[in-house]
Amino acid sequence: MSELAGVLSARLNWVVERIVALLMLLLVLDVWIGVIDRYIFHWQLPWPEALARYLMIWAAMLAISAGIARREHIGLQGLISKFPESLRRVVVLSLDLVTFALFFYVFWYGIGFAQTGGNRQAMIFGMTLLFPFAAIPVAGAICAIQTLLVALRDRGELITPSVTGMAE
Repeated sequence: MSELAGVLSARLNWVVERIVALLMLLLVLDVWIGVIDRYIFHWQLPWPEALARYLMIWAAMLAISAGIARREHIGLQGLISKFPESLRRVVVLSLDLVTFALFFYVFWYGIGFAQTGGNRQAMIFGMTLLFPFAAIPVAGAICAIQTLLVALRDRGELITPSVTGMAE
């Protein structure tokens, strides 16, 4: 079960990291378009700033799951390392449970948040804000799934996975 969870975690992380990289590429291009517009061509495009905001929110929210997959939260690592070896497993499992509950909460209540975005208009794009607001429940769900997979993969051990997401 632990090996399967590790493989699924690595695959999910692989997909998410590529989506985040694509979003960041689009964000850089969008910001450059905005800079070129403002200082060179003076087109006065209304959309680069709003698009940059939405891309940044999506990228930041999705990137959280990559940190979860690699257990790269320095504050938690520092806290866990302070506990004696005999308690670390309980602490790690407890933190995984709390983290799962937090992201499930973000997912669950984020659905309503995204639905309210469906009732609001982004005037610049002429669309509802459902898609930009959907970053919250989508990222919450991915983070909850990734937390569950990492907990099953590590089984309470404080393992720092390699770049591929598998334990070293």
